[in-house]
Parts: sequence; structure tokens; C-alpha cells
Amino acid sequence: MIDLRIEQWHAWAPGLEIPEAWRDWAQQPYRPATDGDAQPDCAFLPAMQRRRLSRLARMTLHVAWPLCADGEQLPFVFGSRHGETTRTFALLGDVAAGQPLSPTQFGLSVHNAIAGQWSILRGQRGESTAIAGEADTFEHAMLEAAGLLTDATPTALVVVAEERPPAAYDTWIDDVPFSYAVALRVGRAIPGDRAPGRTDWRLQLTAGDGSRVAGDWPNALDFLRSLLGPHTPLDHPWKKRRWIWQPLP
Repeated sequence: MIDLRIEQWHAWAPGLEIPEAWRDWAQQPYRPATDGDAQPDCAFLPAMQRRRLSRLARMTLHVAWPLCADGEQLPFVFGSRHGETTRTFALLGDVAAGQPLSPTQFGLSVHNAIAGQWSILRGQRGESTAIAGEADTFEHAMLEAAGLLTDATPTALVVVAEERPPAAYDTWIDDVPFSYAVALRVGRAIPGDRAPGRTDWRLQLTAGDGSRVAGDWPNALDFLRSLLGPHTPLDHPWKKRRWIWQPLP
């Protein structure tokens, strides 16, 4: 059981690019009409640096960037169940066609590449972690962030992002309704301290019943709904794990 404070949040999805749009979505969630090739412009980066970023990397940096102050050093946790499916699929196509693989594309396809790009582009010298879990990747990322919090490091940054995969994966990947990235600036809950705009949550892990049925929305988006709404408790079961989120008074 851990208690966490959500200090700030930022999210992006096609057509959901400002806080007001996300608050409306939280009231009546829906799948955007099209996913397409829409992506954040990441105008805070020079063009040469932007050119190397995949769509998933742009989404991640876009939501994380405003939650880290200039010169601030924050532990960083990147969570994604599927990672760079688009880049990996292109590499597999090259293999099938007998074409030589690009070392750069291969290097940027590995799961911790985006965390590395964040560290380099943002000048972060602290700890970073990349996590690939199952349907409960979000909870594992938050648990990892809680483990990074200390007296000297009271805040961590968590980003959970998924890109809608190529159609060839439709038979196997059914838990990404649309491309999205959710960033949370996380700190330790402080009893009796209720700062404006911040909410405290308790995360508890109990035994599950083996069910593999996920909810209507990925856990990160489901949590964002509650965060932007009435702060209702959440129950996220997956296989032998059952994660319970409880807002603290």
C-alpha cells in the first residue's frame, strides 16, 4: 500500500490537446473519430532534434516537458506495454524484404530509447526507468515512481504512452483504443497538507481472481478520468493482481 500525491498532469491524444478537451472527455469518454498521423509538434525543440523523434517519442516529450521546470532534475519513469510498434514493424518489413537494417532506427526502437531521449534532450542526469508491463503497466509505473521518492527527491515524473499500432497487429493488440500519452508529476502524500490543485491517492495491491478482462479504457486513461472528475475509487484487476485506487480525504 502506497500513498501518492498527483501534483500536476498533462495529456495528449488526437483531438484531445488541451485540458478543457480532456475534462470534457472525462465526463463522456469516446474514441476520437480518427487516429491518423496526428502528433504533437514539439516546437520547444530545434528542428534537427525533432526530426529524430518517432510519433510515440513526440507524444511522450510533449506531455512531460511542461511538468519539469527549467534546470529541475526529476526521476523519470516511462511506461508502455507495446512501445515502438510502428518503428519495429518497419524494421521487420526491411528484414522480410532483405534490406539492411538502419542502426539508428534499431537503436531507437528499443524500449528505453525514449527515456534516453528525454534525458539527453532535457539535460536530465538522474535516474530513469522504462517499464513494459501488461494491461496494468500504469500501476507498475506508479509503483516504480513511489520507490524513487526520497527526502532528497520528493518528486518524480511518470509518463504512460501507447501508439495505435499498425493494422497487422490488430489480432494481438486490442488494448489501445487510440494513441495517447499521460504524464503525472508525482510526490509523496502529506497528511493534513491539502495544496490547491493537488490530490492524494492510495494504491493498494490485493490478490486477483485470474481474470484477463480489462476495463473499457486503459488504466492510465481510467485514472485520468477519475482525477478530472469526482475522484471516484478505481478497481483495476488483471490476472493475479487487483489494483485499488482510493482518493484520500
